[in-house]
Amino acid sequence: MTAVRINKYFTEQGFCSRRAADRMIEEGRVRINGRVAVLGDQVTDEDVVTLDGRVVKSRPHAVYLAYHKPVGVTCTTELHVTGNILHAVGYPERIFPIGRLDKDSSGLILLTNDGDIVNRILRAEFGHEREYMATLDRSYSPTFLRCMEQGVLVQGEKTRPCRTAKVDAITFRIMLTEGRNRQIRRMCSALGYRVVRLVRVRIMHIRLGDLPVGKWREFTPKEQGKLIAAVGLAEEKAAS
Repeated sequence: MTAVRINKYFTEQGFCSRRAADRMIEEGRVRINGRVAVLGDQVTDEDVVTLDGRVVKSRPHAVYLAYHKPVGVTCTTELHVTGNILHAVGYPERIFPIGRLDKDSSGLILLTNDGDIVNRILRAEFGHEREYMATLDRSYSPTFLRCMEQGVLVQGEKTRPCRTAKVDAITFRIMLTEGRNRQIRRMCSALGYRVVRLVRVRIMHIRLGDLPVGKWREFTPKEQGKLIAAVGLAEEKAAS
């Protein structure tokens, strides 16, 4: 039998990300066969792993959801936070969002119980594209879009080059491969504009489409397979 690091064990069970597992281990909440776990411990399927005294169960059925987040919903798994995304989605099994979407923005966000997928998508070097529709407080010029595409100095660091497309006098599309906090709003602000509406319409090949606000849907088999392949997990999933 193959031993794996304790934080990877948590992701393989679809429980949480490795970072979250490390935090719980550091807090002394995880035990292996009754012994308090430490970072770097390895476990096999024969070991009994517990979190706060409860056994971490084996991997559940993989869940992949596309959700149309409304304005006002917060992308956090902290259940005490009013308006948290888990309460908003209301899914009967434990899931967590892949990345974030600002509370005052709406649109597509993905949720899953697959910790490996979360880690792969969030790693910046994968460069997975996200598309947004941004509406400004006033009309913009072609120069504005060129500046956005070339990168804007935000908090002392220039953003990566990106793609844009005009929609109308005050609305444009922007395709990013990085996800800095409130990035689009800060880029526009640096150029003298204010974003009055921001909607994420695509993450990689997953599109928001006509999914109503506040509703979720499961991935199609094609979407799921393409996602797993895109982050380099196809062979690992096939072998598991």
